[in-house]
Amino acid sequence: MNIRTTESLNYFQPSTYSGKSLGLNKSLISRHAMTVLKGLKKNGYDSYLVGGCVRDLLLGLEPKDFDVATNARPDQVRHVFRNARVIGRRFKIVHVRFGREVIEVATYRSAPASSHQDQSTHRIGEQGRLLADNVYGTRDEDAMRRDLSVNALYYDPATDEILDYHDGLDDIQHGRLRVIGEASERYREDPVRMLRVVRFAAKLGFEIEPSASNAIDKNVGLLTNVPAARLFDEVLKLFHSGSAIATFEKLRQHGLFEYLFPATEHILNSEEEGFPRTFLPLALKNTDKRILQGKPVIPSFLYAVLLWEPFRYYKEIARSQGANEYDSIHQAADQAIVEQLSTVAIPRRYTSQMREIWLIQYFFDQRRSRQVFRLLENRKFRAGYDFLLLRASVGQAKPEIAEWWTRIQDADEDERRRMLKSLTGGSKKRRPRKKKKS
Repeated sequence: MNIRTTESLNYFQPSTYSGKSLGLNKSLISRHAMTVLKGLKKNGYDSYLVGGCVRDLLLGLEPKDFDVATNARPDQVRHVFRNARVIGRRFKIVHVRFGREVIEVATYRSAPASSHQDQSTHRIGEQGRLLADNVYGTRDEDAMRRDLSVNALYYDPATDEILDYHDGLDDIQHGRLRVIGEASERYREDPVRMLRVVRFAAKLGFEIEPSASNAIDKNVGLLTNVPAARLFDEVLKLFHSGSAIATFEKLRQHGLFEYLFPATEHILNSEEEGFPRTFLPLALKNTDKRILQGKPVIPSFLYAVLLWEPFRYYKEIARSQGANEYDSIHQAADQAIVEQLSTVAIPRRYTSQMREIWLIQYFFDQRRSRQVFRLLENRKFRAGYDFLLLRASVGQAKPEIAEWWTRIQDADEDERRRMLKSLTGGSKKRRPRKKKKS
C-alpha cells in the first residue's frame, strides 16, 4: 500500500481503472447527476462523481445521493445552473435542485496548512477542529482531504474512468474502512468523522481498520466540541440508514452513544426488574424494517424512542413526589428534552410532536370512551399507535390494550359502539328514585 502525504502530493498519480471492467452499472446514475456533469464540462470545468455514490456503484448498490467534484468555484457553478443555491459556512457548496432531488456540487479543496490561518480561509480551533475551510485547490489536493479511502474515488461517466488515489478499490474488495492520513488528526479536524466511520461500518458491513478504530476510542470526547445543532441531522443519518440497530451497537461499543444521549446510556446500563432494557433495540430493529419496506420514519418518532427511557425514569420520580399521572408526563417530558438539548439540539416542532406521542400513550392506557374518537382523529395517532405496539411487545403495555386499539381502527360504527360500551361494562343501571313523602 502506498503511503501518501501532503509533501509527496505533487509527485503522485492516481491509479486509473475502467468502470466497465469493475462491473459498474452506469444506468444506476441519476439523470440529473448526468445533467450536472455534462453542464459543467460544457462550460469548460472538470466534473466527477465522487464519494459514496461511486463506492455504492462499485458495490452494485443504487446510490441515494450523488455528489459532484469540480474545479468550478461556487459562484461559477451557480452561473451555470439557474436552479443552484450556494449553502454552507465551514465550506461552501452548491445544491442544484431538480424537483425533490438535489445534486451536491463541491469545489476541489486544498490541503490544510498552518500558513492558512486567516478568518476567510482555513481557521483551526484550539483542539484542532477545522472551523473554516474555504480554500480551493486541485483535484489531487481534494483527494487528500477525503475522510475514507472508499469515499475518495472519482468517476467520469463520459470516459468511464475511475481515479483511485488511496487504494480505495482494494479496501472495498476487502470490506475495510481506512481513514486517509493520521486518524486522530482527521478526527480532531472534524469529530463528526468518527460518527461517519461508524455509520459506514454498520451500513456496509465493513470492518474499521485497527488504527482508525483505536483512534475513535482515544478521541471520543471530542464530540463535546461539536455544536448541538449540527448533531441533530447527524443522528438522523445514523439511525435512518436502514442499519440502525447495527449502528447503535457500534456507537455503544466505541463509547460514542453516551456523548449523544448521556441520560439514555446511563439508564440502559441498569436493568429493569432484573432484565435488560429491550425497548430501544426493538424499536431500532423496527425502524430498519420500515426503511427497508420504503415506509417513512419521522424524526420526532425516532427521538421519542431514543429518549423514552429517560422520560419513563423522570415520570416515576415525579409520581413519587406526589404528581398525578397527567402532570408527571409533562414534567418528565420537560426534563428529558431540556437535558438532551445541550447535547443534540432538537428543533421545537419535533419536541412538540415527541410530547404528543408520549402523552397519547397515557390516553391509550386509559381508553376513556369520550377520548377515543379524538385520538383516532389525532394527526399523531398512527405514530402513537406504533409506539404503543412497541411498548406492548416488551411488556410496558398490556397486550389486550394494543389489540383493542388495533381492532377499533377497522371497526364499523356499530362495532365501535359495542367496543366502547364494553369499557364501562355495559350500560349502568339507574338507581330507583326515592318516592317523595306525601
